[in-house]
Amino acid sequence: MSRARLAEADYTAYGTKQERCVSLAKYIIENKATVRNAGKVFGISKSTVHQDITSRLEKINPELHKQVKEILEINKQERHIRGGMATKNKYKKEK
Repeated sequence: MSRARLAEADYTAYGTKQERCVSLAKYIIENKATVRNAGKVFGISKSTVHQDITSRLEKINPELHKQVKEILEINKQERHIRGGMATKNKYKKEK
């Protein structure tokens, strides 16, 4: 198993929603991951990830919520750049 897969396995072992929220938050902070990336790793939808880290996490662990919120703001500011790069790469591959 690759190193990345082993790291992902550490995050997917959760029981309750509270544990999942904390695991998601730690994953996002450690990897500076997007909501979409975190959803893929955990095998849940991006809507569920967003719900967990915005609403539920704030009640469970406010300090962790603050850290995740900072990363989400950075991701939000960079999303137009990521979209542009994806389009650029798409057309570059077609040539």
